[in-house]
Amino acid sequence: MGPLHIRTELRTLSSHCASLLFVLAILGALALPGAASARQDAAAAAPETAPAYQPPTRIRSIQVTGNQRVEANTVASYLLFSPGDPYSEERIDLSLKTLYSTGLFADVLIDPRDGNVLIQVIENPIINRVVFEGNRSLKSDKINDEISAEPRSLFTRAQVQEDVQRIIELYRQSGRFGATVEPKVVEQPQNRVDLIFEISEGPVTGVKSINFIGNTEFSDRKLRKEIATSESSWYKFFDSNDNYDPARLEFDREQLRTFYTNRGFADFRVVSAVAELTPDQEDFYITFTLDEGGEYRWGDISVETELEALNKDFLERLVNIEEGEVYNSSQIENAIDNLNFAAGTSGYAFVDIQQDLRLDRETKTVDLVFNVVEGPRVYIERIDIVGNTTTLDYVIRRELELVEGDAFNRILLDRSRNRVRALRFFEEVEIEESQGSSPDRAVVEVRVTEQPTGELSFSAGFSSADAFLVDLSITQRNLRGRGQLLRAVIRASSNRREIDLRFTEPRFLGRNLAGSIELFDVVIDFLDEAGFRSTRTGGQVSLAFPLTQNTSLSARYSLRSESIEFPQENQCDQVLQASQTGQLSAQSTQLLSLCQQVGGRLSSIFGYTFGWDRRNDPITPTGGFDARFSQDVAGIGGDVRYLRTDVRGNYYKGLFPGVIASASLSGGYIRGWGGDPVQINDRYFKGNFDFRGFDNAGIGPRVVNYVAETGSTLIPTAAGGFDGRAQAQGGNLFGLAAAEVSFPVGLPQLLGSFFIEAGTVGLLDESFQYNIITDPGASGLTAGASCDGVTAAGVICQRTVDTLDPRVTAGASIFWESPFGPIRFDFAQPIVKQPFDDRQSFQFTTRTRF
Repeated sequence: MGPLHIRTELRTLSSHCASLLFVLAILGALALPGAASARQDAAAAAPETAPAYQPPTRIRSIQVTGNQRVEANTVASYLLFSPGDPYSEERIDLSLKTLYSTGLFADVLIDPRDGNVLIQVIENPIINRVVFEGNRSLKSDKINDEISAEPRSLFTRAQVQEDVQRIIELYRQSGRFGATVEPKVVEQPQNRVDLIFEISEGPVTGVKSINFIGNTEFSDRKLRKEIATSESSWYKFFDSNDNYDPARLEFDREQLRTFYTNRGFADFRVVSAVAELTPDQEDFYITFTLDEGGEYRWGDISVETELEALNKDFLERLVNIEEGEVYNSSQIENAIDNLNFAAGTSGYAFVDIQQDLRLDRETKTVDLVFNVVEGPRVYIERIDIVGNTTTLDYVIRRELELVEGDAFNRILLDRSRNRVRALRFFEEVEIEESQGSSPDRAVVEVRVTEQPTGELSFSAGFSSADAFLVDLSITQRNLRGRGQLLRAVIRASSNRREIDLRFTEPRFLGRNLAGSIELFDVVIDFLDEAGFRSTRTGGQVSLAFPLTQNTSLSARYSLRSESIEFPQENQCDQVLQASQTGQLSAQSTQLLSLCQQVGGRLSSIFGYTFGWDRRNDPITPTGGFDARFSQDVAGIGGDVRYLRTDVRGNYYKGLFPGVIASASLSGGYIRGWGGDPVQINDRYFKGNFDFRGFDNAGIGPRVVNYVAETGSTLIPTAAGGFDGRAQAQGGNLFGLAAAEVSFPVGLPQLLGSFFIEAGTVGLLDESFQYNIITDPGASGLTAGASCDGVTAAGVICQRTVDTLDPRVTAGASIFWESPFGPIRFDFAQPIVKQPFDDRQSFQFTTRTRF
């Protein structure tokens, strides 16, 4: 029991004792007449009136008692009087209220006495710790974040009651309306207390039924799909919307209004939305009462404007609403966007579009008038570039879509900002306008914050086979402040060694034309995965230019020398001769396809790429999409002939602040022409960073050994290399799809994501597929013959598995903007896989800049 309780108990006890003494005195007077007579005599001898209490005229001193942590001077500082002041009941009363309002004291008594004022205080205790008991569905950390009580803070009963109500509200939001919270206090030494919240969570309160009253146009089932709240069912394990939430119910009302008004019901309204709790407090019945009204159609649509530069007929065509069509409220917002864009491109800086919606309930039509109002046209007087210490002014100016003297255009300014940001030279880019020398003149200031454009990139990763990779690249994306790109890459990993040197001039010949030249020497080592190593040495030149605001086209030409090597290439003469006689061993069969491709080749390749970018931000998009379509033709000169087609698209959608969903699709197909099959070093090998959850060349066609048992069909055998190592063949076709949601995890500079990926690789040329006997055993069959129909025990056959079976993986990623550079961790687990796939569960990358 705290000091406040003790003081209250003492007061109550004193009151009871006084009452008891008074009763005893009366009984004694009745029983003892002599005593009553003596008391009367004494009363007669006493003065007729006792002197009244006389308050002091002036305060002589102030004494503070009962304080433990709060200094006496601190207590006195809250008083509205001091020694030497005249005595005032009003000031005493105000001082008492002031001390209470500080929240430091549980009880305060001010006794003026004879001018020596005594102030007795009982301090509120300090919270030693806050404990939650009985909470299972809500973690203690989540509750702690929502309440005000915390260790080393003052304990007040009013604040505790507020925290109790907040905890109950948290449980109601999670669907537990039967939750109760009982606060308890455990006293500790030195006027400290442990605050314990005993929580009884109660059952999860679900939504038993959602009903609609007044709907005739749409069924209950249809309307339930349009709202966020859903009915509880045993199979909805991960549904968090199947409980009653008042805030969500308000959102549902707006969802219903949007649904109806987008389908012609202009005067639709939700009359009421009522949630009733069942007597057992386990479920809610939610009822929406609707007034659908009638179906409306668009009537007269017009645009009114007095702006000279805007043509009324042209604006009305932009509205894109046809008279007689079913009313759709979303068309109004689209029309306003179109009108804003048209006004902005015409040089009006501050356009105001007012809508006048008129409903005719007799004819069931909606007339709509847009009033476009704008002040005087504004022209750009001057453009100032601020903050660029390295980048030359003209590099920024050439990205702007406006110059001095142009009419002010907000749309073009926003585009210009995105173009400057897309350079990736600046950490921040802000464009602001201010008043110029006259009301129709504006000064545009482009303020940039430069960031390091030189980058030293380092990445590392681990595979399921304990392979380690290291990539090192040195890049300067803004060489000498002229916007030129110079990059040198040295890459060393378990399957790739690369030296690459590239230079790009973004304004080749002074035009909006990016010219690049690249020299490279690349060794792709697939000895562990597919049994070969390829070398590519050569160069490439390319030109890229924009087609429209959102589309671009690039063309390229590559000339490279290629060769294939493998450890057993000295056996190729023997293998090729054996293939002609049909006497192939298991090892010879595996080498045959490589032997057919051994040696050097010259590849002459023409290609182009079409790009389409509608992202709302070129660096961190939260909406829009981008797509690329590429084709390469080899064979106009050189020794290799094929046509390769690749496509890739990405879509972005911001769900909540900081939460972004993205989806991607990619695919490719390569086909030889002129009678040439696709060689192994030109095929698609997917895995690792291309397809998380699988190692390099982890999926796709593979050569697998099978063994026959007596009277049965062929089955895979581990003895023949069933694990898939050194058997990958690559594919002529691939398709990959991925979906990912990234979100903040509550710590600075840390993001997380969940992803799911699916894909396949296959469609190998028939000339590189095998179905032959490699070990006839004692069956008398011939090595090199077909495996079809083989049932003899002990016979080992070699087959190429190429089924285009899909693979699916799921996992999570962590992104950390560490002090020495961004780090990414990927954890993936295959869900759908083949036994011979090569899997990978963890990888990470990092880089640093200079």
